[in-house]
Amino acid sequence: MDFNVKKLASDAGVFFTRAVQFTEEKLGQAEKTELDAHLENLIARADCTKNWTEKIFRQTEILLQPNPIDSTGARIEEFFYEKLDKKIPMRTTNGELLGQYMLDAAKDFGPGTPYGSTLITVGEYQKKLGGAERDFLQTSAINFLTPLRNFLEGDWRTISKEKRLLENRRLDLDVSKARLKKAKLAEAKAAAAPDFQETRPRNYVLSASASAAEHELRVAQTEFDRQAEVTRLLLEGISSTHVNHLRCLHEFVEAQATYYAQCHKHMQELQKELRSANGDSIPNAFTGSPSTSAVLAGPSGLSSSSLPGASPPARPPVSSGHSGLEASTLKIEEVQPPATGTRKAKVLYDYDAADTSELSLLADELITVYTVPGMDPDWLIGERGNQKGKVPVTYLELLS
Repeated sequence: MDFNVKKLASDAGVFFTRAVQFTEEKLGQAEKTELDAHLENLIARADCTKNWTEKIFRQTEILLQPNPIDSTGARIEEFFYEKLDKKIPMRTTNGELLGQYMLDAAKDFGPGTPYGSTLITVGEYQKKLGGAERDFLQTSAINFLTPLRNFLEGDWRTISKEKRLLENRRLDLDVSKARLKKAKLAEAKAAAAPDFQETRPRNYVLSASASAAEHELRVAQTEFDRQAEVTRLLLEGISSTHVNHLRCLHEFVEAQATYYAQCHKHMQELQKELRSANGDSIPNAFTGSPSTSAVLAGPSGLSSSSLPGASPPARPPVSSGHSGLEASTLKIEEVQPPATGTRKAKVLYDYDAADTSELSLLADELITVYTVPGMDPDWLIGERGNQKGKVPVTYLELLS
């Protein structure tokens, strides 16, 4: 018990002297030992690495798990499973859950009905999308998040501990320098104004004090140099950390590319199945062609050619192998607008008709457009008053 009390008092004394030294340095009343430039650069580089790694790690977590409540619950669940040494169960993704809801709804609505059968088809593909998402989340967590977490919770904690120890050794060194300086000043002052009655005892005490301060300084310098070397070796390992994180970043991008490719493939297959299953049961005068869907893709119906500064698009080719109404056989005067499916369109650029089957256009004018079965998807039928003719889709902005 006596030993513990003495140790506690000693630790308190060391802490107090360090605090005094730190405060005097901040106030400019004490000298501070500066680290060499190489070590300072290593420390700055390590701090920068830690800060950005932490931000990237947190934001990647948010990307993979956007709901903070779900993320917190998932972490708590993972913590308990790790403590129990059990495997973390597979979680159902939102896409899989949506797909299951659609399949369950189809049972109630009737699998044989158009709506029920479509729900089954879409639900199955939603589950496929959810499975692809789950694989992406697992791969990203293992190959990208885990190495970043290991650095923050492992290597960086060790580096931080050694940095704090280096700062303490530096404060101890500066305290020893200050004590030696005071001892030297007191010894010089005593030698300049001796007291002949007490010269020998006082000089002896001051000399012994200066010798003790010199020994303390040598020990502090040795401890500081040793700790600086240990810290330097750890900080130089940051380069290896960057190489490891670079490899993990490549793996994350590969997983992300695979995930989006799978999603694109599933969606293309779903669209193909829906088109073949529905046929003409869901008529829409403006679906079924890449060019018209490109015009309708934007939230305001803008095509890429309507962007400011864009040049007029090239004249679309007229296919000669199409069945149905073609450029050579299409009789514009016989074409009648459908009962539904006509829309207003704004002309983006001036257009000169190539023949009598086409309609010349002026920029910014409004015309009525529609399509007919078998027509080239790059063209629409346009009407302006009593005039009627084919117009290229890329020269138009479809309005609601």
